Amino acid sequence: MELTKITISAIIDADSDKVWEAWTNPDHITKWNFASDDWHCPRAQNDLRVGGKLQSRMEAKDG
Repeated sequence: MELTKITISAIIDADSDKVWEAWTNPDHITKWNFASDDWHCPRAQNDLRVGGKLQSRMEAKDG
């Protein structure tokens, strides 16, 4: 199987500290990390240390 590289970029018109907080704080991640309004993100964890990992769960609200 041949892998295709995908690059996504975005320009966000907001204060960089607020963007960092929204992108890295699990309390904020659960408020935006879902595909559509009928989905949600019930939990997220983020360890920003070297070797740490980001974990989040996205699921449909109806189970």
